[in-house]
Amino acid sequence: MTDLPPTDTETSSLQGVPLQSAPPLYSPRTVHDLLARYGLRPTKSLGQNFLIDGNTLRLIAEVGGAAPGEQILEVGPGLGVLTVELARRGARVITLEKDERLRGVLGHTLAGHDVSVVWGDALNYDYAALPPGTRVIANLPYYISTALLSRFMNAPNIVSATVLVQREVAQRLSAQPGQDGYGFLSAMVALHGQAKLVRDVAKGAFFPAPDVTSSIVRLDFSGERPSPDLLHFLEVALHHRRKTMRNNLRMAGYQPEAIDPALAQSGLDPNVRAEDIPLDKMKQLSERLGRP
Repeated sequence: MTDLPPTDTETSSLQGVPLQSAPPLYSPRTVHDLLARYGLRPTKSLGQNFLIDGNTLRLIAEVGGAAPGEQILEVGPGLGVLTVELARRGARVITLEKDERLRGVLGHTLAGHDVSVVWGDALNYDYAALPPGTRVIANLPYYISTALLSRFMNAPNIVSATVLVQREVAQRLSAQPGQDGYGFLSAMVALHGQAKLVRDVAKGAFFPAPDVTSSIVRLDFSGERPSPDLLHFLEVALHHRRKTMRNNLRMAGYQPEAIDPALAQSGLDPNVRAEDIPLDKMKQLSERLGRP
């Protein structure tokens, strides 16, 4: 690759002037210049909202653990703004991109950096093939964020995921039983590790600005793998999280005469709502009831 992007001592390939006189890669001016140069427009259907805030960029890279020698996976590099920040910190970066229109601009912005671009749909990528100790750091496309997070949790070699997602999704990831937003996704995170809300990110940190506020959230995975039976039980038990557990289990095909004794043996009220049940009690119910 040629046309190295600017560093502290290099000349900007966009403007041909010293960096102190040229905007950084993430600046609105540079983003607009790149889009114009390569004839690009952000595509809403692909969730393309490019980061244009340096503080957010540095924070997500720092919190995510981008450091010399670390293996990082990014999904949706866009113009390469976050990708470059990760690579400049010494990390080895694999980035997944579906939009073939971005080949030219990524060839320009990622030139000279230790980055491998994999072209294709992130939903079809083989995450099990990643190197051990891989960390995900990404501004996830909103429309597939939940599906991707599920894949990260189940990938044996991914140890953490620090991502920008819709604030509503971030709240669900970190919610505890009895809190607003608690559901199957919350339980999945708790089974695989833990989530920490880092900071909300205003709409103006992106171009184009999304319709909703975003949040940075970090997930750390323990490496534990819950049984398929437990996952199935949690999915049906929390399908209608505000309904009673008794009703959810009946709708899932469990025998009514078995449900009340199992609830009683687990120390639960027969009218308890699914969203209020602690995970350890869910595990007990799953063991007592098995599959319907």
